[in-house]
Amino acid sequence: MTKKDFYIYPSVFEEESGGYNVYFPDLERAFTYGNSLEEALFMAKEALGVYLYSLEDRGIIIPEPDKPNKVKVKKNQFVQQIEAYMPPVRSEKEKR
Repeated sequence: MTKKDFYIYPSVFEEESGGYNVYFPDLERAFTYGNSLEEALFMAKEALGVYLYSLEDRGIIIPEPDKPNKVKVKKNQFVQQIEAYMPPVRSEKEKR
């Protein structure tokens, strides 16, 4: 399996009780939360990198992302592209 250095996936942010739930429609079980939009963006980037690393580490094929305009959202949701730069994620995980 070829590992890429960059991945970009659409995520869905849902405002709830002053915070934001975040999930990745193309990646089953990849989700996070932030108490503010800024924190949710940071957490989404971190969650994406860790999740993709776990797939790579287990030899699971990483699915191709959908285009952002293909993601359906509800009234209190919006789509945001999230990028994961993998070399530092791999380095951090491999040190453990």
